[in-house]
Amino acid sequence: MSEIAAVGKPVAARLAVAALFLVNGASFASVVPRYPELKDALALSNAALGTALAAFPLGALLAGLLAGPILVRWRSAAVAVWCSVLLAADLVAIASAGQWWQLAGALFVAGALDAIVDVAMNAHGLRVQRRYGRSIVNSFHGLWSVGAIVGGLAGSLAAGAALPLPLHLGAAAVVLAAVAITTSWFLLPGHDSTEREESHGPRARPRGALLLALLAVGVLCAASALVEDTAASWGAVYLRDSLGAAPVLAGLVFVALQAAQTVGRLTGDRIVNRFGSRAVARLGGILVVVAVGAALLWPSIPTTVIGFAVAGWGIATIIPAGFHAADELPGLPSGTALAVVGWIYRFGVLMVPPVVGLLADAFSLRAGLVVVPVAGVLIVLLSARLPGK
Repeated sequence: MSEIAAVGKPVAARLAVAALFLVNGASFASVVPRYPELKDALALSNAALGTALAAFPLGALLAGLLAGPILVRWRSAAVAVWCSVLLAADLVAIASAGQWWQLAGALFVAGALDAIVDVAMNAHGLRVQRRYGRSIVNSFHGLWSVGAIVGGLAGSLAAGAALPLPLHLGAAAVVLAAVAITTSWFLLPGHDSTEREESHGPRARPRGALLLALLAVGVLCAASALVEDTAASWGAVYLRDSLGAAPVLAGLVFVALQAAQTVGRLTGDRIVNRFGSRAVARLGGILVVVAVGAALLWPSIPTTVIGFAVAGWGIATIIPAGFHAADELPGLPSGTALAVVGWIYRFGVLMVPPVVGLLADAFSLRAGLVVVPVAGVLIVLLSARLPGK
């Protein structure tokens, strides 16, 4: 690590990676508060909307394992930038959907691009972290949450002002693409394995234990992503249809979760360094169970918003910790472990939107949201797989 530190801290590269995380967070979050309008415009049932939303994780699932070979061919910097530009452009396709299959198709493309961007920007961020010689990965994910808050708030304001979807998402696409392109001048040059070779030496061959470790970390990340995805997919619909919230308030569940998650991630490096990622993740899982469970037992707009906010803080460091743990495992080239873990956790959340939708149609959306406390239990059980106390 000393040889890397001697090169100097690449501040510009760190800022560029942070900007890419911010763009990625804002891209899809811009759409979330407008799900109720899409549902109404296309005359979709809860199950139909849930199935359309499942196209996003399906696209991510099918494209996720391609991220490793793509990074080897074009390197993380170029992949992160240009796939971010394509993801921003896809917002226009989502806004222009006139039928169920068009919405599902646009969400499928968005999921595929998001999976590749996710691996690319994390791989590049971990390169920058090795140059720094200390943990900074949580701060990147914190900027992702900042972007999600900005996108979510912009979407809520656009919904409240009855701004046409094509105008709102078209403007967002232009701004986000411009920021992504600008970062290309400041990212690290060279091969993605450069810092890994300097800091870790030759890589060992993969073993069965390595695959089991990747599986456990992937499921842990899936449980965390499920909490966030449920707030994104169903929070606005739940507030409006089940609790009678006004359109301008519909995005508050997602925004509250992202705001609390942002605080947790921006302070996460210091907390994890002190208490260990294992203990922090275990506490986070307990908070998810208690906070969201209480919100479902005593349903109201305030309890729901507060419950998901607490859950957002609880899951803040889990995916960054899981990605870091996977990337440090010996036996796989740079980006491959991240792609495998990303594929596993995206597979885990693939079925959640339609399952919640089916439960909502059969019983109530409140019953469907029970999947969130269940995810909290999984986090508590699997946190033992992370390093630390």
